[in-house]
Amino acid sequence: MKQLDAAKVFPKPIVTQIVPLDAFYPAEDYHQGYAEQHPENMYIAVNDLPKLDNLQKVHPELFVEKK
Repeated sequence: MKQLDAAKVFPKPIVTQIVPLDAFYPAEDYHQGYAEQHPENMYIAVNDLPKLDNLQKVHPELFVEKK
């Protein structure tokens, strides 16, 4: 945040609080692998699949195909 503010990336200072995470709760099983189970969902098709394609092209060393 300090770097972004110093670089004047945004016209106003960032006011989002960054705080430690107290706990993490995994989502229920039916939420796991949602994009794989619902590739026809418009949100997945428009937002997620293009990002995955781009990740594979730009950083193939980071992309891992799920088995």
